[in-house]
Amino acid sequence: MSATPSEQGAPAAAASGGEGSVGQMGHGVNQRALIKMTAEEIEAFMGERRPVTLCSINHDGSIHAVAMWYGFVEGMIAFETKTKSQKARNLRRDPRLTVMAEDGEYYEELRGVELVGTAEFIDDPERMFALGVNLFERYYGAYSEDLRPFVETMLHKRDVIALRVGRTVSWDHRKLGLPPTRPA
Repeated sequence: MSATPSEQGAPAAAASGGEGSVGQMGHGVNQRALIKMTAEEIEAFMGERRPVTLCSINHDGSIHAVAMWYGFVEGMIAFETKTKSQKARNLRRDPRLTVMAEDGEYYEELRGVELVGTAEFIDDPERMFALGVNLFERYYGAYSEDLRPFVETMLHKRDVIALRVGRTVSWDHRKLGLPPTRPA
């Protein structure tokens, strides 16, 4: 059973079912505060195994968006990509970077995190290898030293790019307590 709008901390007008009620999508009510994730929720969400959409800026000012697996280096989200890839070329020219992770199929289930910041190219072999192991374990399974050649091959002629986050935006529509819209 979901919480009523008043149990979720919604304004009294919303709890009464009047115009702008939480139960009514839209209606000009800013629900940002209701759906924002806590720092702990963001950390747990980003810790799950999922792809993200990485956005960089092309030479002509258009956005280059691509799905990426990611790992962590020293607490920062990081990626490995071919040195000559479009995203690496874009980020060398303009380090502004946005990453978005999302989940949910229906409005009342949608949740996600947008991280906005700048790219940091990591060229230290030990830090690069640490990301390689982290990626391997997140997407393939447990790492052991006999898998070192696989990780080394994975990182050959690759850049490791970490995201220095300047702004975080999050949403979790499950917090609204809306009725399911999933077809029967």
